[in-house]
Amino acid sequence: MLPGSEHWNTPSYEVRVRGTRFLWGSAGLTVDLSFNKPLLFHMRNDEFGEDITFGTQVASGTQTTMGILKAGECVSIPLQDICGVFATCGDETTVACLIRGVA
Repeated sequence: MLPGSEHWNTPSYEVRVRGTRFLWGSAGLTVDLSFNKPLLFHMRNDEFGEDITFGTQVASGTQTTMGILKAGECVSIPLQDICGVFATCGDETTVACLIRGVA
């Protein structure tokens, strides 16, 4: 478990990132997903990990790079009208992920 992630609630999980990996969703989805109640996707890069570049993908295959997370940094993004959230790492890191609904 990543330091600091012990306070996160289910559904949470970790993804080892080498090269490009989907943290949520898949390149194989043929439709963009939308939800009646918004979902927020929280991700936290391991504090001893390598930098990741992250972004979203839509069903057409178009990827939008959102930025870079350095070791120990975190960000939250909405899961709406996309088919995936990807991360790319030149070496290797672990990204902790948590999905929560918005009230």
